[in-house]
Amino acid sequence: MSEFMRVAMDFPAVLFGFGLLVVLVYWLSVLFGAVGVDVLDGGEDIGADTGAGGPAGVWAAAGLGGVPVTVTLTLLIAIAWFVSLSGTALTESTPARLAVLPVALFAAWGGTRLLIRPLRRLTPRETGTSRHDLVGRTCTIRTGHVSHRFGQAEITTDDGSTVLVQVRALGEDAAGLAAGRTALVFDYDADGEFFRVAPWDPALDPERPAR
Repeated sequence: MSEFMRVAMDFPAVLFGFGLLVVLVYWLSVLFGAVGVDVLDGGEDIGADTGAGGPAGVWAAAGLGGVPVTVTLTLLIAIAWFVSLSGTALTESTPARLAVLPVALFAAWGGTRLLIRPLRRLTPRETGTSRHDLVGRTCTIRTGHVSHRFGQAEITTDDGSTVLVQVRALGEDAAGLAAGRTALVFDYDADGEFFRVAPWDPALDPERPAR
């Protein structure tokens, strides 16, 4: 056990070891209901500066999209830790251990791509409703604000169920959207996997019952 701890605390295994601890704490929190599996989906912390495509576009471009971000990160960190731990145990010199780091990162990317392929089929979609079927509906903003790279909203489908989707807005449209506000979904960006929304006054709804 002491030998294992010595290797685990050596470079580069120690870099991913701390990440693995965070992952374990997170999944324990999910188990006890403290947080949701999709807590990072649509957040600003992951790939916040990736441009208009948003975080989802970056994951998709890397072949890592289609499952919750937390699942992808868990696999990336776990595989990188295992490979780096093995490399640390098999090498002694500093140059060799420096070479283990990119190998671990590449192995993590490749292994995660392979593992999430079957997981995509298990990931629930919008209750059988096509994303494009949601265009033209109204939604309720569920985040504190909406911008060109951040936002989530809740949409009610024909069967009465609700889905949480990623939304984006620009300029004055973004300034008028906050938690609890009603917005109109007017477009879907397939590359970034998000919906474009604009403020919507419920009083303008032609189907609104007359008083």
